Amino acid sequence: KEGDKYTLSRGELKELLLEELGSYLGSSKDNEAVEKVMNDLDANNDGEVDFTEFIILMGALTVACNDFFLEYKSDDKKDDSAQK
Repeated sequence: KEGDKYTLSRGELKELLLEELGSYLGSSKDNEAVEKVMNDLDANNDGEVDFTEFIILMGALTVACNDFFLEYKSDDKKDDSAQK
């Protein structure tokens, strides 16, 4: 939308995070959370997130989701064995 079609500006990243991941951000749907994500991702400090930097976010989200589901699966097995 803004400027370079191959990067995300702060505004575009914020819009993406809130629209696509808003339910996962929970109560941290504030500018501070988005700024932290932007600062963590923007490795070259150019004020934009390029494709490589964006892929780092996707990888981190994938790992976090995997960890969550492994923990959930482990807890589910514990509950099943406790009920028997």
